[in-house]
Amino acid sequence: MARRLGPALAAIVLSAFAASAPARAQVPRPVLGLPIACQPGRDCEVQNYVDRDPGPGASDYRCQSNTYQGHNGVDIRLPDLTAMRRGVAVLAPAAGRVVRLRDGEPDRSVRDAPFAPGRDCGNAVAIDLGGGWEAMACHLKRGSLKVKVGDQVAAGQPIAQVGLSGNTEYPHVHLTVFRNRAVVDPFAPETTGRGACSAAQPLWSKAALGALGYKAGAILNAGFTNGPVALAAVDAGLPAAKLGGPAVVAYVRAINLRAGDQIVLEIAAPGGRTQRNAAAALPRNQAQYVSFAGLKGAAPGVYRARYQVLRAGKPVLERAFELKL
Repeated sequence: MARRLGPALAAIVLSAFAASAPARAQVPRPVLGLPIACQPGRDCEVQNYVDRDPGPGASDYRCQSNTYQGHNGVDIRLPDLTAMRRGVAVLAPAAGRVVRLRDGEPDRSVRDAPFAPGRDCGNAVAIDLGGGWEAMACHLKRGSLKVKVGDQVAAGQPIAQVGLSGNTEYPHVHLTVFRNRAVVDPFAPETTGRGACSAAQPLWSKAALGALGYKAGAILNAGFTNGPVALAAVDAGLPAAKLGGPAVVAYVRAINLRAGDQIVLEIAAPGGRTQRNAAAALPRNQAQYVSFAGLKGAAPGVYRARYQVLRAGKPVLERAFELKL
């Protein structure tokens, strides 16, 4: 899961960087495009939204659990480190002027090494959008920043690449929107608290809002490999199964699963052998969950897999995939 930016982010916004230009009256609110050069549902997914619950709990703008306590932005994550290393551009969500930035923080998961105090956001770019509005992109790849303070940027212009810097466990861009230095949820900027459980006068363009359509959960990774499957291996990018290996293992990583969900994964070998793994109902919400099912040997032929997540007995996530060896 993504890590909370916490009070240190406020310090970054309010004091560690130079102050933004003062708010101006009657400036149209910004229209935001996708802040990342990917296609949600194909090569990236929304992991977390702004926490709308003012109390100790957590609730996203749909009054669901795709967020966590105190989270103040929208997280769009890549499927693995291989995608990050290839390079995925972070885009200016709207036209504006670069007012703050930071570079030099290393790309590594907080599972492997701690982040520096006060560096929750990692490498970052903040853009003044005018009228007291500001957008800040966090967790950028070290050395990838393409702008400097004072630059005017156009909507959709590449400003950096997605990275793994700061307080995070996986490569993603965290976008926070501010109005007069207060955090705003771009899906429901005019509502407070838990909101109306829907997008209300969103800041997103029609195209961006469509691409970021809310999901009951999502499949981030799916494939076949020859060996054991673990979360760290999926993060690193598992090698595809090859002929002659010790086994063929089907695996799926899903995100934003709910307590009570039941997961079924079945693999079928060319000769008719099958393996079906049906997990017990999840005891709690899961930000990410890896399932796998395997068969010994890797003979020639077509291997098929089918994955389902059942919620209240009905499928909410499904995928069938195959591999020819």
